[in-house]
Amino acid sequence: MSDVTPAPDLDDPATDPSDVARAAAAYIAQATGVERHHVALVLGSGWGGAAELLGETVAELPSHEVPGFAAPAVVGHVGTIRSIRIEGTDRHALVLGSRTHLYEGRGVRRVVHGVRTAAATGASTVVLTNGCGGLNPAWGPGTPVLISDHLNLTATSPLEGATFVDLTDLYSARLRAVAREVDASLDEGVYVQFRGPHYETPAEVRMAGTIGGDLVGMSTTLEAIAARHAGLEVLGISLVTNLAAGISPEPLSHAEVLEAGRAAGPRISDLLAQIVRRL
Repeated sequence: MSDVTPAPDLDDPATDPSDVARAAAAYIAQATGVERHHVALVLGSGWGGAAELLGETVAELPSHEVPGFAAPAVVGHVGTIRSIRIEGTDRHALVLGSRTHLYEGRGVRRVVHGVRTAAATGASTVVLTNGCGGLNPAWGPGTPVLISDHLNLTATSPLEGATFVDLTDLYSARLRAVAREVDASLDEGVYVQFRGPHYETPAEVRMAGTIGGDLVGMSTTLEAIAARHAGLEVLGISLVTNLAAGISPEPLSHAEVLEAGRAAGPRISDLLAQIVRRL
């Protein structure tokens, strides 16, 4: 890919991040041979198996070779970007296995570069998934929950300057209805993003519940905001991997998150693949 013009530096404050997203989209189009992707997926902890069920993988790229992307820093995340022809259709999905978290210290632009790139590839819809802690004791480990709204407690935004975006219906009611056509039992809740990387204290979990939260984690909200700004329709789905601190009697650990994801993987992957085929 040496004939591709080098992308502008995403970390340069003078650079428009949309220019880097367009450069990444151009690289992806050339490397995959797919002119347009129709839907994008950001696969969080526990959700990686869905890519195998969507359809034929047309191309798989190491994420760090695509402008603006880096290899994942978290165990359980896949360091590739895939182009998949969705089974039974002529549409393509862009599967982003490499997610950058705010706590990695790479800056907000890096966190949301994936969804901006998805929009630049032509996608009209993005599915954001994550593994999270649950505040509802009825949602045991392995429970998928639709995100109906969020609370962004990161004290930052992916939008720069006087950029005003309405987030009233950020998590699409239409797409949530599509998801419930696949599984009518799906509950929904409000996702609360903390900055991390430490887990929340019991007091912070109680605060999250008091102000309206049902799920707590360290991703998704900034991506959702950037996706809306880029014109994408957003579907958010959390996998409850553990009860949140103070609700669960057990100490929290990343190993527990990964194990819950592995146990639920086949079921939630099939669920997600069925939903995507209907989008």
